[in-house]
Amino acid sequence: MHSEFTKIFELIIAASLINNFVFTRFLGLCIFFGVSKKMETSIGMSITFTAVMMISAALSWVVFHYIMFPLDIVFLKIIVFIGIVAGIVQASDTIMRKVAPGLYYKLGIYLALISTNCIILAVPLINAGEHYNFIESLAFGLGSGIGFALALIIMASIREKLELADVPAPFRGMPMAFVITGLIALAFTGFSGLITL
Repeated sequence: MHSEFTKIFELIIAASLINNFVFTRFLGLCIFFGVSKKMETSIGMSITFTAVMMISAALSWVVFHYIMFPLDIVFLKIIVFIGIVAGIVQASDTIMRKVAPGLYYKLGIYLALISTNCIILAVPLINAGEHYNFIESLAFGLGSGIGFALALIIMASIREKLELADVPAPFRGMPMAFVITGLIALAFTGFSGLITL
């Protein structure tokens, strides 16, 4: 029991810090750069993204192990996982439109882009490839969501402060965002080797 808890804790830490999808694997950058201009949209996207990631990780695991594996259709996993993610994103889109319409309109097209985001698809694919059990799959989804949320919130806090700074004209906007992302990615390499799985 203790070793199982340790493995789950290590999975969450590894997915959020050591193998952060944004800063070490450079995935999900379209949403990362698009939403990280304001803290409010970053927090809203972080919550939505983490929820979608965990639900898709859980559903994909169940479908993979109880439907695809017995029917020997594992080769269709990418198509099936995309379908599962798209369905969850559509549901979260509808829920957010009703519950938080202000945030829904601020997120705009980026909410729909969750369904084609490579991080969301990478999590169930890695879960299937690494043969994680159900709890480990959820832990990996949670860790990946926390990692993406951390990336968004760090970036949003820096970009909001940069609006008040005197940035040289050639670096304003996206060039400075790329420079900052590179520097944060360098900082995140300090976590490498922290946990060996």
